[in-house]
Amino acid sequence: MLAQTATMKWTAVSVRVPTAPRMNDVTAQSATTRLREAKTVSRAIVKVNDLSWMTGGPQGSGVDSSANIFAGACVLGGLWTFGLREYYSSIKGPHSYFEVRVNGDKIRSHVNNVDVLATFDAETLIRHADEVTSGGGILYDPTFANIEIDRVDTIETPVVLRIKARLAKQGLPGTVTGILDEARKRGVNLFPIQYNDIIAKTAAQIGEHQLSKLSRIVNVLSVSASFAILGFDETYLNQSIERAFASKKKVVDMNEIGAKLAYDAAKTQLKQPFPFQLQPIQNQPRLLLMGVEAVALGKLVGGCRVQTYYPITPAADESEFLESHGNFDISAGNNLSQKGSILVTQTEDEIAAITMATGAALTGARAATSTSGPGFSLMVEGLGWAGMNEVPLVITHYQRGGPATGQPTRHEQGDLKFILSAAHGEFPRIVLCSGDMEESFYDAIRIFNYAERFQMPSIHLIDKGLANNSMTISPPKADLVPIQRGKLIQGDHQGNGNGEPYRRFAFTEDGVSPRAVLGMPGYRFWNTGDEHDEMGHIEEDPDNRVKMMTKRMTKLETSAKEIPEDEKFNFFRSSKKQADVTIVSWGSTKGPILDAMKLLERDGIGVEFLQIRLVSPFPTETVKQKLAGAKLVVGIEQNYSGQMAAVIAEKTMIDVKNKIVKFNGRPMSQDEIYQSVKQVISNPAQNRRVVLTHGA
Repeated sequence: MLAQTATMKWTAVSVRVPTAPRMNDVTAQSATTRLREAKTVSRAIVKVNDLSWMTGGPQGSGVDSSANIFAGACVLGGLWTFGLREYYSSIKGPHSYFEVRVNGDKIRSHVNNVDVLATFDAETLIRHADEVTSGGGILYDPTFANIEIDRVDTIETPVVLRIKARLAKQGLPGTVTGILDEARKRGVNLFPIQYNDIIAKTAAQIGEHQLSKLSRIVNVLSVSASFAILGFDETYLNQSIERAFASKKKVVDMNEIGAKLAYDAAKTQLKQPFPFQLQPIQNQPRLLLMGVEAVALGKLVGGCRVQTYYPITPAADESEFLESHGNFDISAGNNLSQKGSILVTQTEDEIAAITMATGAALTGARAATSTSGPGFSLMVEGLGWAGMNEVPLVITHYQRGGPATGQPTRHEQGDLKFILSAAHGEFPRIVLCSGDMEESFYDAIRIFNYAERFQMPSIHLIDKGLANNSMTISPPKADLVPIQRGKLIQGDHQGNGNGEPYRRFAFTEDGVSPRAVLGMPGYRFWNTGDEHDEMGHIEEDPDNRVKMMTKRMTKLETSAKEIPEDEKFNFFRSSKKQADVTIVSWGSTKGPILDAMKLLERDGIGVEFLQIRLVSPFPTETVKQKLAGAKLVVGIEQNYSGQMAAVIAEKTMIDVKNKIVKFNGRPMSQDEIYQSVKQVISNPAQNRRVVLTHGA
């Protein structure tokens, strides 16, 4: 199969997008009526289709499922979502939470405050109640009222002490009741939901006598109760439940029965319309994806046919997604299709993962390995071997908190400088950084094109904030990025055509040699970790060394010339003619920066945003041009030192003196960037370093 893959005509994989159901006349009429009512209410209170919803619970209790069902229902109703997923590295037990932001327009980030907190355990209520806005709501189990905060073993002692001190200043007890009283005093609406009663009624309806078998539906009950106070049609919830548990009819039935009971129970508590409302809008085909899913789909479309990995957070999720979609349809044009597949192999360690992927690439397959910081550290020697042998290997690298084991499930952009210089000696590499779900999809295709066109290891650099967060996007176009395999020799040619031996590493003007794959008749060559001549034989002659090093490094110049400018960077600017501030950043900060730009422009502040995507080769002249005449430059990064700012200084001699950084393991929010940019602008004469700290 690998030999066939080497010579086959690559075509795009068709991404089949589920279309949201059309509303029938009755549903459309009732939705119109509710929207009219919501608009009437919104004149006196707050807003329609602009919401931040959060749920939480012990790891493994269904937090992710409930958030995905909530977001899925909103997407089916035509709304846009962004999901922030936070979890501990333990498989079960410690607290995790998931924030879903919903809007009538496209959104790219989360916000600091929560409008609705849907809880089904005491810890979520204790940890997050103070984040709920005035006028917002908390759904909770009233049986938790007397639980003492310091008796919840999974809450860290410093957190317990902070919360109890905060309550004590207000004369409130250190219990769940104290938390609820504090929220009520701030104007938060409280909705006690008797989950156990609802579970008992559900059990009676389905004829189940053991209530413990139904306890796991409590997360869906909290979702349904949320939609009830938000006035959102429960039809979309049922459709989302059916998609989530498509192969388990019994699970679907009991969740839908329980959801109906929870919806009705919450509805009866509304004395007046809740200040936040969700209403369906015109449906369009959309995808709700996590970053790892976007990358995986891009790999399938881009022709990746071998993926190796050793399990590591958060990269392993991508390989597991590929494993679950190992067989797929390939569009062959004229409405025809053929079957395709990908080989996904879990190896014994990361050293084996990179060397196995390298071997697959040498056979002509488009091959990748996926990892995170500690795993990449083990891959470095293999990376150098691939660099010496000009192997078109792709490495998908998901950054997380470091060093060492660091924060396995938390967010950071701390590996940029390491990626740029990993492995001893010098050899060229492509480094491409994605900023959102769409870029992750298309860049997963582009990185294979770069690797094969320029015959060098190519690294797709992402981060945990993109990997595990979710976002609603329009369906990507599978044929937008054409497959480019570069100087790949195909057909029945024998050797070099004139009886001469095949020179795999032939000296060429652009540094790129015609590439044959292992096993092609007449194309014998050697691979070695040592310096070598054009055929691959070990060679230590100094003249050869100079020529071969120059040949390899010339490929960076070639790629810098041939890669289009719009794949190297993005440049955004507000409608105000004169920019008051120029932001420079990279990676997943793109979303919150773009969302914050709208708020800054609303305040009359003109903003430019330079998002650097290609870091090797670095777009030096473009960055110089964009930053040289800027009134005020601010670097925004998710690391301690400002690593991209250091790269900019090295490449352009421009010192980015004002920095906004965050390194507490949580991604930046729209609100943090909005507030911190205004803080820097307020005193531009100083060299400011603002450290952001929001996040539970």
